[in-house]
Amino acid sequence: MKRLLFIFFLIISTFVFSQEKAEKDLKVGLVLSGGGAKGLAHIGALKVIEESGVRIDYIGGTSMGAIIGALYASGYSATQLDSIFRETDFSSLIQDNIPRSAKTFYEKQESEKYALVLPFDKFKVGFPSGLSKGQNVYNLISKLTSHVSTVSDFSKLPIPFFCVATNVETGKEVILDRGYLPRAVTASGALPSLFSPVVIDDKVLIDGGVVNNYPVNEVRAKGMDIIIGVDVQDSLKNRDNLRSAFDVLVQINNYRTINDMIKKREKTDVYIHPNIQDFSVVSFDEGKNIVESGIVAAESYREELENIASRQKPVNREEVKFDANDFIYIKEVKIEGNEKYTRSYVLGKLKLRTPDEITYEDFSEGINNLSATGNFQDINYRLIEDENNENTLLLQLRESRSSMMLRFAVHYDDLFRTAALVNITKKRLLTNNDIASLDLIAGDNLRYNFEYYIDKGFYWSVGFNSKYHFFETDVPLDFINPDFDAEISVPVNKLSIKYSDFTNQLYFETLFRRTLIFGLGGEHKYLRYLSETIGTDENNLPRTVFESTNYYSAFGFLKYDTYDNSFFPKKGAYFSGDFHWYLLAHGRNKSFEPFSLAKAKMGYAHTFFNTISAHLTTEGGFKWGGPETTSLDFALGGYGFKEMNNIIPFMGYEAISLRGNTYLKSTLTFDYEIFRKNHVNISVNIANVGNDLFENGQWIDGVDYSGFSAGYGLETVLGPMEIKYSYSPELNESEWYVTLGYRF
Repeated sequence: MKRLLFIFFLIISTFVFSQEKAEKDLKVGLVLSGGGAKGLAHIGALKVIEESGVRIDYIGGTSMGAIIGALYASGYSATQLDSIFRETDFSSLIQDNIPRSAKTFYEKQESEKYALVLPFDKFKVGFPSGLSKGQNVYNLISKLTSHVSTVSDFSKLPIPFFCVATNVETGKEVILDRGYLPRAVTASGALPSLFSPVVIDDKVLIDGGVVNNYPVNEVRAKGMDIIIGVDVQDSLKNRDNLRSAFDVLVQINNYRTINDMIKKREKTDVYIHPNIQDFSVVSFDEGKNIVESGIVAAESYREELENIASRQKPVNREEVKFDANDFIYIKEVKIEGNEKYTRSYVLGKLKLRTPDEITYEDFSEGINNLSATGNFQDINYRLIEDENNENTLLLQLRESRSSMMLRFAVHYDDLFRTAALVNITKKRLLTNNDIASLDLIAGDNLRYNFEYYIDKGFYWSVGFNSKYHFFETDVPLDFINPDFDAEISVPVNKLSIKYSDFTNQLYFETLFRRTLIFGLGGEHKYLRYLSETIGTDENNLPRTVFESTNYYSAFGFLKYDTYDNSFFPKKGAYFSGDFHWYLLAHGRNKSFEPFSLAKAKMGYAHTFFNTISAHLTTEGGFKWGGPETTSLDFALGGYGFKEMNNIIPFMGYEAISLRGNTYLKSTLTFDYEIFRKNHVNISVNIANVGNDLFENGQWIDGVDYSGFSAGYGLETVLGPMEIKYSYSPELNESEWYVTLGYRF
């Protein structure tokens, strides 16, 4: 009897065990390798995996595999990811290009002057830890994962997830499976030399591909029965394809990863290896083809994938709700880690007043503007939403240790000629929020520009500027007639003059509504110009001094600027108004009487058909009072130089060809960007220039001066490079203008 009971129990146990085995649900893990732009092939592979019906139960990724994996784990479908990445400008994303509209007025000026910036702490030249801080990547992932921003344990995501980073101090692997998802993913993708390291929990982290570019063992350890892997790693390149230091760096890292894949491939049940040999880690412009390569590679495994799906039990997963609102309501801001920079400074750079509702785009621009100051090594933020859909912004900052920079630029135009600029900038010189900057300019003309600025954000900021400009050029005789009392007995068409300007300004300014700035100040200006072509002075030297006077004035200004590009604007508007009240003078001008100068300029840019844009500007100025003082009159002509005093460009004429105490000018430019950063444009400008045009009605009696031009422009790391051919109907003559580099 006992034997019969034992046999019966054995039969029942075997039947139950077999049934449980038959009903066991397969858990499938997904491994996504790093590979830069080639990681877009993950999206194509995921499309086929989805179509096959496979349920992914865990995702482990490295670098680009971490980015794709995190977004997929947070609930996006492969089709949604394809749409997202098709619309992403990877060039701006990787380079941390800060939209011009995100910068303060001071930073717009700074970013449009220098071509090369290097750390210069303790007067020693250094190099940045990466070409990019990865702030744009962080901003994008933060927005895309805002619906799971409260999830700190990545195993609680719609699909459990982890990513791999490398501790740069120890060289050891770090598994990131909790914390703030965008920060973890940014650390996993911090490719050395391209992105700066990321600090998490006091660990300095870089790209996980350095130690583990295919975390198959770690995914298997999560209890996965089946491993599907998508491998987009580089193969070794020959000498012909190693074209840069970056290529060599990637090749060195590939020595180990390729060898590791021999064993890791054996541990992968479905190994998908797209044909990506024609692409590089930065081939983001080939995104469509890279995604297609992932589809093609995964299709060859469709039967196996469908078989895996048939062995999985149906699971009803909760539908993921994405944030559809493009606006964020921020009720308060909490700032941590700011030791040297005040709260008002940080909020001023963010251009944020709380409580406020702003767009994600404006919020990202504010974060980027804070990053663009260079004062913060890390900007870690998190939006914490309450039950009323109102957010508290938690801003965690790590201030940069570097406070001194060495900056360089070069330039050429027809007025100042060749110029090379060396700049020394020191932050936190006297107080935490200040910056001191000295430009030393050598070339055909020696110049300097010193700026000291205390930035108070939305509050009143204070600045001091001292600059000296000098140039020598030929001018028509009527240019000096108002300043010259003697008769010239011989026929002279042009004179060579030496023009120098020494100006000091103390000013206060404040920011309104993110894009509008208003300021007041006082100015001292020493203006001097002379010619060695005619006459002799009191010391019997061969020269005639036309002006040598110190002027003292009060001034105010108002600026509005939303141009996306100051040199080749495609969209945006601009306004600049300036008023000077000259109160005192001493020097050569003995007949000085107080007078005022007012001028304004407005512009608008708009793009048609994506690559063709129109840019219209209108400007004018007039003088009121002080008829005997003419040396600060408006002078028009030339192109490509930085405006100073009232010397204003006007195409079709040589620099400083037209002069008067009143002027009106309009310019219309059509620009065609034939391919990226290459511009072909045509322009027309018209002007009336003369004395007292508003009093005598001559400002509306017709167009006195006009010029037409056609040119080619190129945006480079040194700044814009342009060549223009212009023609003036009044002169029946043509002019060529060549300008190279940023204007300073």
